[in-house]
Amino acid sequence: MIDLTTERVATVHRMVRERHVCPYGLKVLHLLKSEGYEVDDRHLTSAEETEAFKAEHGVATTPQVWIGGERIGGYEATKERLGHRVRAKDETTYRPVVALFAVALLLVVAAQWSFEGVLDRRLVPSFVATSMILLALQKLKDVESFSTMFVGYDLLARRFVPYAYAYPYLEALAGVLMLAGVLPLVSGPLALVIGGVGATSVFKAVYLEKRELKCACVGGDSNVPLGFVSLLENVFMLGMGVWVLAAL
Repeated sequence: MIDLTTERVATVHRMVRERHVCPYGLKVLHLLKSEGYEVDDRHLTSAEETEAFKAEHGVATTPQVWIGGERIGGYEATKERLGHRVRAKDETTYRPVVALFAVALLLVVAAQWSFEGVLDRRLVPSFVATSMILLALQKLKDVESFSTMFVGYDLLARRFVPYAYAYPYLEALAGVLMLAGVLPLVSGPLALVIGGVGATSVFKAVYLEKRELKCACVGGDSNVPLGFVSLLENVFMLGMGVWVLAAL
């Protein structure tokens, strides 16, 4: 095995055509240069040249990286070899939902400060409402995939499947009405149902049945684990429903 701490020269074979440049080729080129490697950047400029290269070296994809005469592999293999963490495709992470909540909070803070020059007690309910809208948008990207994941653990959706298809629209509607401060007799009960059923479903699946599931909260293609964050999200919505109705 080569010593990556002393060998600082790499050869990269990557696809570079007139109308298409391989994004992973650009990423691996940047990675190597940022690690201090001198890169011999070799372009594969046609489909025929690319296929011939893959056949010659017995590889299925490009780019391919060599360091010190040893083939390392593609972008992720190179990243891992250089000591960077590579997340597995099925590995769960809270990053998408944390990022969404952070953006929602910043949006609300920016809006309040821009219009009023001060942050007031409406910050929290506005944050929850904005989060609901952004979460709904993630689900609405692919309602079919969301519904498939959702019926796996939601108690109401398992009894009445159409609820899984309606859920993103109901969540978005409740969030918009709450943010606007209108029709509380619609938004309040909606949030109570969504949050109450959701919190009960998550608690049952995770803490009583000990199931290891992925949460559909940011869409059906997410790797967010079903757990405390999912429970907290539903508790927030439940609390928002109570707050809206109590303010009548």
